[in-house]
Amino acid sequence: MLIADLRQRLRALGANPAHESRVLRHWVRALPLQAGRRRLEHYLPRPVLDALPGLMAELDGLLTLRSEHASEDGSSARLLLGLADGQTVETVLLPRDGVCVSSQVGCAVGCQFCMTGTEGLIRQVSSAEIVAQVVLARRKNPQLKKVVFMGMGEPSHNLTNVLDAITLLGSEGGLAHKQLVFSTVGDERAFAALQQATVKPALALSLHSSDAAKRERLLPRAPRLAPEQLVEAADAYGRASGYPVQYQWTLLQGVNDGPEELDGIVRLLKGRYGLLNMIPYNEVNGLGFTRPAWEQAREIAATLHQRGVLTKLRDSAGQDVEGGCGQLRAREARGRVLPIRRLD
Repeated sequence: MLIADLRQRLRALGANPAHESRVLRHWVRALPLQAGRRRLEHYLPRPVLDALPGLMAELDGLLTLRSEHASEDGSSARLLLGLADGQTVETVLLPRDGVCVSSQVGCAVGCQFCMTGTEGLIRQVSSAEIVAQVVLARRKNPQLKKVVFMGMGEPSHNLTNVLDAITLLGSEGGLAHKQLVFSTVGDERAFAALQQATVKPALALSLHSSDAAKRERLLPRAPRLAPEQLVEAADAYGRASGYPVQYQWTLLQGVNDGPEELDGIVRLLKGRYGLLNMIPYNEVNGLGFTRPAWEQAREIAATLHQRGVLTKLRDSAGQDVEGGCGQLRAREARGRVLPIRRLD
């Protein structure tokens, strides 16, 4: 289901823009139908009101919770969610009232260190399915205040659905625009669309290497933009939107943690309107990459900070539950054969 289809159905029932807004607000904020000072039966047209229970049940059926895996300290939880066609996606409840949602089943970029990329792109996640992940997260945490598009998939490869979801979350969802984070490996179409978007989210750019050839090996099907071009485009968007860019760097031992990469980071990011999020790798068996020691990662982050690059060292949620992106889906799907349905 698309958000546009939902809007069209409401209009066909006689909803005007204010009625449509009210219904969508109830859904995306996970509110009971009787919530609010103005009762819906005193506000909505009778056909809309009569159709509402069935419509909400249909929206609730977009996702089913297949399994939940909480971290040992209880600060985060990874959720495996079933879609109507039997496919699955992962959603992560983050510390500090955030949620990380998926925008695709599988991913075409093929990052060498990511489990999701090993299966390629299976299908797009619809705009309503994306928002449904946020609704489910809100039911688990009513204080939810941040949504990051950093789960399974590359958001720029599902641009229309992702931006439709962001627009709804930023308009009817009660979420600050800077608390909606669009994460990408970098795509000229995405940079252009974000500049024109009604709701402008914060931007997270996955760099992972300052060397173009190495980045191409690590991200084999990412757009062929040099790191310098990516940072220039991201910096321009960050300054235009007023939200500092979050540059993402998965720290891989012996791959992108050497002196030449630190020099490259300083060259690319010093003086830029943003910060570097450095995340030690969440290990995946069989992919051949390892996680550096925490002390080593902390020393790298401190060195970069001293050299003029604002750097935050972050731990990846789910280390203790085999929670690297795509691992829960892969573990659950072993031995299962699922139909592939593409949603463009």
